[in-house]
Amino acid sequence: MDTPASRRPSRNWFSPQPNVTGRGIVASYDARFWGIVVILGVVTGVGAIALVALLHLVEHLAYGYRSGPFLDGVAAAAGWRHVVALVVAALIVCVGLILLQRLPTSGGTEVSEALWLRGAKLDWIPSVARGVLSIITVGLGVSLGREGAPQLVGAATASRLCDWTGLPIWQRRLLVASGAGAGFAAIYNVPLGGSLFALEVLLGTVALPLVLPALATSVIATSVAWITLGTGPTYRLPAYALHPTQMVWALLVGPLIGVVAVLWVRLVRRAGAMRPRRWGRFAAPLIAFTILGLVSIQYPQLLGNGKGVVQLAAVGGLSLGLLFVLLVLKPLATLACLGAGSPGGLFTPSLTVGVLLAGVLGTLWNHIWPGGTIGSYAVIGGGAFLAASMQGPLSGVVLVLELTRNFDSLMAPTLVAVIEATVIARRLGAPSIYSARLAPDPDALSASSPGAAAIDVLERLAAPPVDEDPDYCGP
Repeated sequence: MDTPASRRPSRNWFSPQPNVTGRGIVASYDARFWGIVVILGVVTGVGAIALVALLHLVEHLAYGYRSGPFLDGVAAAAGWRHVVALVVAALIVCVGLILLQRLPTSGGTEVSEALWLRGAKLDWIPSVARGVLSIITVGLGVSLGREGAPQLVGAATASRLCDWTGLPIWQRRLLVASGAGAGFAAIYNVPLGGSLFALEVLLGTVALPLVLPALATSVIATSVAWITLGTGPTYRLPAYALHPTQMVWALLVGPLIGVVAVLWVRLVRRAGAMRPRRWGRFAAPLIAFTILGLVSIQYPQLLGNGKGVVQLAAVGGLSLGLLFVLLVLKPLATLACLGAGSPGGLFTPSLTVGVLLAGVLGTLWNHIWPGGTIGSYAVIGGGAFLAASMQGPLSGVVLVLELTRNFDSLMAPTLVAVIEATVIARRLGAPSIYSARLAPDPDALSASSPGAAAIDVLERLAAPPVDEDPDYCGP
């Protein structure tokens, strides 16, 4: 590829020297770049600590409990607390979004939007404010993910550091994606999964020259977060034994999980397109959140990001009837909150939908061929659903592995289900949940993909240094 000299990286100590050799792409980053990686990891880890502390404070104040899992707290709370907390969340969303719109901004409002459509630019104050708004509303019970907030903090910090240091656009893309992955890694204690999320899901490539910066940022952020968030897994599983029935089940349901994942992504896209404008910005959150609060009196599992539901399903702690009811209501709750305009993530809500679907299918299968535990089916199918909906098979498997830390015996059936589900999702042309919420127009979705962000990075890495032979190997 003939690259104009104006777009090629210069050969000096202050610039990276990516080049092509006979052995493939080689990239070296200067001391300034690695300094930013360290600062980014530390700031993102501290941000994750602060956001989790705020989340727990809001949860305890809203539902009147002092310790223990969120689901236990909301289940024990009086019904009026559910309604009041969600009404307060609606008011906060209305006021917060209006104030955010008044802040001057030149970048994206979401990480994926910034990476794929805005030249990897996020304004620091609006992004952090949006993250704080997101974490407060999730703490009040809104059915969206808490990972959106630390991702915004990490990505916006990377963007600000790049502004200060004047790094080129391809490095900005890499660092913004790495910052988002580091925020994800820190809040869930998944350093490898966070780096793969940054590369595979956000950048659309796991090219070797990009791995070290993404991995270093996630490891540093996670290590800092260990100070208060601990080193334990997010979900605690018993030791599940592998049985032939699980392999056959994974082989049979993998395509079905892929089809449902495609349906879920399309519903997310539809909900994103329905975000209200004008006076609807006030009415939609109030109506949606009030209904959610009323329904949650009977089904408290609908509140929050779904972490408690995943934990119960992963150990077989939900009956078939409750699994089926939640499989219907939890996606509706998440779509209603998203459609009402509330900010928040989709990772744990998507995982929740996957484990509920797999729990139902696994329970039914267990009557046909007993031998596998219900919880093992939930974990296998949840990983497959997550991978298909994110369009990230590697990151989906690694994230489930790190989130549970007791997953080795189920790796083979999970990989079978992940491969089938992801292939089906791609054959049906589904985007990921992250691009779907950005562009409701299918034509726009094809353009706003992580692959577009990866092209610039990889082209820069493949470009020979100025005035040098393409076989130049660097110092």
